[in-house]
Order: sequence, then structure tokens, then C-alpha cells
Amino acid sequence: MIYKHFSERKPDTQYRSLLKLIQNDGEEVDTQQEEAAKKWIGYQFRFPIDNGFPLITERDLLAPGDSRSQFKMAIAELCAFLNGAQTLNEMKQFGCGWWAKWVTPEKCAKRGLPAGDLGPGSYGSAWRRFPTAEGAPFDQITALIEQIEELPHLRTLRVTNWIPQYIPRGKGRTQKVVVAPCHGDFHIHINTRKREMKLLHIQRSADAPVGLVFNLIQYAALLLMIAQVTGYTPKEVIHFVDDGHIFTKQMEDVAVLLATNPQRLPTVTLDPKVKNILDFRPQHFEVTDYYPQNPKMVIWTPV
Repeated sequence: MIYKHFSERKPDTQYRSLLKLIQNDGEEVDTQQEEAAKKWIGYQFRFPIDNGFPLITERDLLAPGDSRSQFKMAIAELCAFLNGAQTLNEMKQFGCGWWAKWVTPEKCAKRGLPAGDLGPGSYGSAWRRFPTAEGAPFDQITALIEQIEELPHLRTLRVTNWIPQYIPRGKGRTQKVVVAPCHGDFHIHINTRKREMKLLHIQRSADAPVGLVFNLIQYAALLLMIAQVTGYTPKEVIHFVDDGHIFTKQMEDVAVLLATNPQRLPTVTLDPKVKNILDFRPQHFEVTDYYPQNPKMVIWTPV
């Protein structure tokens, strides 16, 4: 068992600490979304898995029996990206229809993409079909699993979804992705003597009240998934936020989140029968020991 007994876990305050830091000491900035924000540059979370899974408790992200719970939505999106989904239709096959508002004909046309296409610079495409100088696309996820199985001691167990030539705009350049990846660069670290695995994730941009909570779920889940299919014990998630921000319209909601009391983090377990990283789906994840506050809270997010 990778978790301490629930009574032995310490309440986690890292997420609320970031919110307070941005709220009290963040710098005010303009944004592409035409809504002012406060931001903080550089913040590191460390989540030892035995102290619980980083599913925040400041609001309820798990509606029992609801396939649209935000926990399941986060896992569904992760599974879609791992399988290389690039279009809205492909995303929908995993239950990710919420990408529709970002891939409208108007938004895609601005990037020179067909309607419904996230672009070759998007998460799934970059992870599974990274462009190379040789011409043949490179499957980073398959290669990562193979490297872990063959050479687990290496310091090169890394995956990135930042394809520089697909991102820049200006001076006649056209961005080949509807939304520049906000997350998706991660590094697996393995202690072969203890057979323990850690995952370090770098997040370029984090909407702290909304998007970040999804991404904390996704990369902790990814650690559990990779550890299970390669036979290691998941030890810790280190999640580094480059640009963490709160939009002005979110400030009242953040005050509600911060009015809660810190809680112990829950338990998340995986179906042990799944042995291939590409076969995971939301139904293979079970959450227990979850005691959130502010049920049904909806926080404003830009489109």
C-alpha cells in the first residue's frame, strides 16, 4: 500500500498557500484574455504520494456517480492526450467534448487549421507525433515506457509538448495550435535500488483557481499510471508552476476557497489489471477518503 492510513496524513496547505501568495503579493498584469490578473512567477509543490493524492479539498471536484465530475474530466483528457488525440472528434471519444469552445471555425481559422483541430502543436500530437529532422514523427510516450523498462537509471526520461516552430506568432508566423500548451513537460526520476519513482512536472501557465487543479490531478495520475505499468512504487510528484495567476473576476471565489480549513488529501487507486499506459480510462480510477468543501462551486474561466 503506497498511502499512509488516512488518520496519519497531514492536512495539505500548498494549494491555498499559492492562492494567498498571488492574492497578496502577485503583480498586476494585462492578459491575452482581456481580463486583468495577478500573477506569481515560480512556485513549487511537493506531494509525497503516501500523504494522499493531490485532489484539492477547497472545493468539490468529485460528484459521486457523475461522469462529468471534474476529477473524471481531468483523467479523460489525460487519457485522450496519451492516445494522441488532436481533433475534437477524437477528444470526444474519450469524453472530452469541452474542447469545443476552443476549436470553433473562427478560432481555428486564425491558426490556419480546419474547424475542430487543436493543431499539430497540441498536447496529444506533441506527445505521440513529435516532428523530427528525419521526417518520421517521434512517439515520446512509447519511447519513455521502453526507456524505463530498459534503462531506468538514466536522467533522460523526459517528455515535452513544446514544439518551438509551432508556437511563435508575429512577423508573419502562424501558430499551429489553437492554445499554446500550458503544461505537459515532465521528467521521470527512478531510484533503482528502492524501485521508487518520482515525477517532476513543469507548468508554463496556470489559471490557479481552475486549470491548475485539473493539472495537479493529471500529473499525479500520470505518475501512478507509469509506475503501475513499469512495476515501480510511485513516491512523489513535484509540480513546478512557472506563471501562476488569478484573474480579477476570480478574486471573490478565491476568498471563498481560502475561507475553508485545510483537509487531508484523499486516496486514489488504479485498477491493477491495466498494464498498458494507453488502456487507462476514468473508470479505472477510484477515489476514497475525500472530504471536500464548497460543493457545486463554479469559478469563472476565460475562453
